[in-house]
This record gives sequence, structure tokens and C-alpha cells, in this order.
Amino acid sequence: MKVRVTVEGFSVDEALSYLPVGRAGAYVVFLGRVRDISRGKKVKKLVYEVYEEMATREMEAIREEAIGRFGLIDMLIWHRFGELPVGEDTILVIAVSPHREAAFEACRWAVDEVKHRVPVWKKEIREDGSFWIEGDEAIPEE
Repeated sequence: MKVRVTVEGFSVDEALSYLPVGRAGAYVVFLGRVRDISRGKKVKKLVYEVYEEMATREMEAIREEAIGRFGLIDMLIWHRFGELPVGEDTILVIAVSPHREAAFEACRWAVDEVKHRVPVWKKEIREDGSFWIEGDEAIPEE
């Protein structure tokens, strides 16, 4: 299962078990987590909403593009949804390559592409209210 959206937490060890060994010399892992401060305000939790079918399809497209573009051996992309308190994992991307440079570049590129292309919406529940996050903007919930 190399691409998935889930309410369940991640296990990096489980994720690595889906990826090949052998000629892979580099595994670059990005694990995003809910932080406790955003825009100078205390965060209580994040709420992620997702259009699962479309999100999975777009994440698979990003995975395939990354493999071709960076010459990867493989890539894994998992994203959470639902209510996630501070400290919970939100996204996991693992790029597998014969060499570290391509793996680092691909991992960063894939995380950015997921944020821009995948239909996942994030709401911050903060000490000063609830805000939908769009790019660098926090839009108050009505």
C-alpha cells in the first residue's frame, strides 16, 4: 500500500516494509506532525477533511511523476484525515533511490505537490477560534 489516506496513525516501520531493498542506497523519510503553535497562536488540534477517491488518485499521480522525474526506485505517500491533536502524524512521504541527492529532492518535491494538488482541507482549532487554512492564509470559520 504505497498511497493511502487514513484516519489511522502511521508506523514508519510498516511503511518501510512496503518498499524495496537491494539497489536502494537512500531512503529519505518526511514525517509531518501537528505542531502546537501556528502564526504565533496556540493550536489545540487540526481537522483534516479529504475527498478520498480523488486524493488517492492524485497522490498516485504525484508518486508516479516523482519516480520518473527523479529516477527513484519507489515512493510511498500516506496522508491522515480527521481530528488530530498536537503531536499526531499528518503526512508520511518516503523516497527510495540509489543515491541520497535524488531521494532528498524527490521527497521535498512530493510533499509540496501534495500540499498544492491533493484535495485535503485543513482547519486549525486554536485558542482564538477555528480557521480554515488556505496556503499561508487563515480564514476564520463562520
